[in-house]
Amino acid sequence: MTREYTLLDGAGRAYRSGTPGRWGGHRRLRVYGRLDCPSALRAIAAGGYVTQRVFFADEATAVAAGYRPCAVCLPDRYAAWKRRP
Repeated sequence: MTREYTLLDGAGRAYRSGTPGRWGGHRRLRVYGRLDCPSALRAIAAGGYVTQRVFFADEATAVAAGYRPCAVCLPDRYAAWKRRP
């Protein structure tokens, strides 16, 4: 039996995949980052975040879906996002 994962596509729609997501995000805040992000892991450990958690196959898909980079685990990408017009 193959495990299936629910990921978001570039339009923010859920789809089933046989491959787990490589990037995680928060649906309400519309932020994405690494799966080992210290900020996200702290929030999950405290009992929050999980109901809003989403996953993406790649970073380009997260950006296309309208998510911004995490300031904690992706500080360079976040700084570039902040500087954009």
